[in-house]
Amino acid sequence: QVTLVESGGGLVQAGGSLRLSCVTSGITFSLYDMGWYRQAPGNQRELVATISSGGSTNYADSVKGRFTISRDNAKKNVYLQMNSLKPEDTAMYYCNAVRISIMYWGRGTQVTVSS
Repeated sequence: QVTLVESGGGLVQAGGSLRLSCVTSGITFSLYDMGWYRQAPGNQRELVATISSGGSTNYADSVKGRFTISRDNAKKNVYLQMNSLKPEDTAMYYCNAVRISIMYWGRGTQVTVSS
């Protein structure tokens, strides 16, 4: 059984930081491209950051310079370090694992940034 479990969300003031973690099981983690997506109420789910199986990273323009995605293949975890948080970063954050046509999602962790 494949599971992706996010943690690390919470309530933080603008300018603060949070570190999200995604613990995976049931997949050959090192072969998967991993990503973080977010969805605010009334909005579509959007890409935040991705990291390929080879370690290449990609970020949404809105988070470049503030967020950092990383992975630990030994622990089968992916992380999202979020600094200089803004109220517009408020959303449910989801972990994603992709390999060819196979895709898995976690259930999300809520991030709320107060002004």
